[in-house]
Amino acid sequence: MTYRILADFVVITHGAFVLFVVFGGFLALRKIRWAWVHVPAAAWGAYIEFVGWICPLTPLENYLRGLAGESGYPEGFIEHYLYPLMYPAGLTRSTQLVLGCIVIAINLIAYGLVVGRALKSRRQIV
Repeated sequence: MTYRILADFVVITHGAFVLFVVFGGFLALRKIRWAWVHVPAAAWGAYIEFVGWICPLTPLENYLRGLAGESGYPEGFIEHYLYPLMYPAGLTRSTQLVLGCIVIAINLIAYGLVVGRALKSRRQIV
């Protein structure tokens, strides 16, 4: 039971990390310090998609599920949990590349707003 709870905690943490990777740049609009944490996380998330790797949290979850007597899954977190919500078919390499580009595009928008706000406040000071 404990291993199952730990595996579920890893899933929740993984999901929160994915949301942070995609949308965390908007936190920098409130506090610029978020960028110091978010930029490396977003770079990691996009990199994982571009090179086709599986995030280390996925094998950790599978390991904990195995210890709990459950079966894991061979694909990555996005393919197993998120992709079926959007599309019933399997994840292709080209779709992974698109997902990586979406991460970058959303974050370019977020940090474009951050830079725009910083420039605007700088102009108001001068």
